[in-house]
Amino acid sequence: MLFVLALAINFAGINIKFFTDDPGLYASIAKNLIYKKDFFQLFTYNRDWLDKPHFPFWAIFLSFKVFGISEWAYRLPALLFFIISLLYTFLFTRKYYSWEIAFVAVLILMTAQNTILSNTDIRAEPYLMGLIIGSIYHIACLEKRFTFKDLLLAALLTAFAIMTKGIFVIIAIYGGLFGQLLLQGRLKQLFQLKWLWLVVLTFIFTLPEFYALYIQFDLHPEKTVFGRQRVSGVKWFLWDSQFGRFVNNGPIIRKTGGSIFFYLHTLLWAFAPWCLLFYYAVFKNIKAIYRREKRTEYYALSGGLLLLFLFSISGFQLPFYTNAIFPLFAIVTAPICMGQLSKFGTKFRLIGEWLFVILLPVVVIVANIILKPASDLLFIADIVLFGIIISLIVIKVKAAYQRMFFLNCAVALFVGFYVNTVFYNEIIPYKAQITAAGYINQQPFDKFHLYVLSTENNIFQFYCKRPVDLLPIEQFNNFKPASISVFYVNQLSMDILKLNHANFRVIRAFINYPKENLLPAFINKATRFKTLDRVYLIAK
Repeated sequence: MLFVLALAINFAGINIKFFTDDPGLYASIAKNLIYKKDFFQLFTYNRDWLDKPHFPFWAIFLSFKVFGISEWAYRLPALLFFIISLLYTFLFTRKYYSWEIAFVAVLILMTAQNTILSNTDIRAEPYLMGLIIGSIYHIACLEKRFTFKDLLLAALLTAFAIMTKGIFVIIAIYGGLFGQLLLQGRLKQLFQLKWLWLVVLTFIFTLPEFYALYIQFDLHPEKTVFGRQRVSGVKWFLWDSQFGRFVNNGPIIRKTGGSIFFYLHTLLWAFAPWCLLFYYAVFKNIKAIYRREKRTEYYALSGGLLLLFLFSISGFQLPFYTNAIFPLFAIVTAPICMGQLSKFGTKFRLIGEWLFVILLPVVVIVANIILKPASDLLFIADIVLFGIIISLIVIKVKAAYQRMFFLNCAVALFVGFYVNTVFYNEIIPYKAQITAAGYINQQPFDKFHLYVLSTENNIFQFYCKRPVDLLPIEQFNNFKPASISVFYVNQLSMDILKLNHANFRVIRAFINYPKENLLPAFINKATRFKTLDRVYLIAK
């Protein structure tokens, strides 16, 4: 029952309109593949784009071709890879542990809060969840017994992962294998021929990415990218796309002064309600390794911690990065949730579980009080549904450790249900990019050329039913369009235009929440108006 509910809640946001810029950007790039009838070259605002590898855009492009351009067609491929992550998490855990622990690992993965959030606010992470754990599973099978099926699938899934986020993903995949052989005293097996074949096949399967980057950038040194010419797409892919970003010396530098402890406190909410148990599981495993006690397997711990360490020391840190290794975290955590622990371990598990059983429902209730949604019907349905489920768990489940585990699953899904059915629907009407696009899509504006004045307007770009161009704001005064053009302008750009005495006519203004992070003052209906500004459609 919990599995079916968790699956439904993770899919419940499939048709929700975009609230953050990145999904709008990725969906717009995939839409431009259709507009330009070009499978290999990525564009945004009709300009060359170099920031992420191609695989997710190809998957979205195929979904758009089959189902049409929509929010749910954008999310569908990622959600399919999320299902693949559940399958491989089960298969890997069942390979080394009991079926009960395998099911527990799957439920942990499905109910982690940032899993549910990221399955609505989709970027690359759901793809990586399936690809990384899938690669590790087939490598683990390959390590035990060579088969062509495992060799091909391990190489293919690893190549797809590389074409999703960059070369760095092999740290989790190959790091898991390295840790397994090292900690089992079998490191010399790394020099077996099958691992060379794995690397070679992975490189061959990654060739479409090299080809796409080469024809768009390396063949055209005259193109200006990142403010300079002679930019190599292949070099960017091999270094700047991820490693350059992690050390913060690549062409895209957005954050400095990251804390090595950023993900330790981020996981407290992102991997809730399982984060404290995960920390205890890591401590228990490291302690056992130090004492030279044998563990069932080392893939999940090695791959997960190596990539978590890389994220932590990088100068570019975002909360959703760790989602890619949530399957590994779930596998590490699952044995702690089931069975006997030491006296201290049992108390720690009980405290860690009760903390979230109490805290998460309180957060939802308080949020609903200050949010004041137009209707409380879905909130009441949420309370009734999970009230019944919690009652069934208390009555039917006799073992205390199982009962507490299921209660944590229930409260996590209680939060997910509220977010995907009440919370998003209440805040999305304040994202004026959607409203403005809907207005300009009306027939009287069909022949007008559309522009934006900054690159952070990708939700508007996606929801417009025709291509949108970028005009840098400093060029606005001197721009002389051949016909009437319409410009989407946020409040900051409008202030600059007025300061420069630009000549334009306002077509319409829209109420807007300008940020992506949700400020408490915005969530609170009584103070929400203080956080809002306006966006404009203007003509020239």
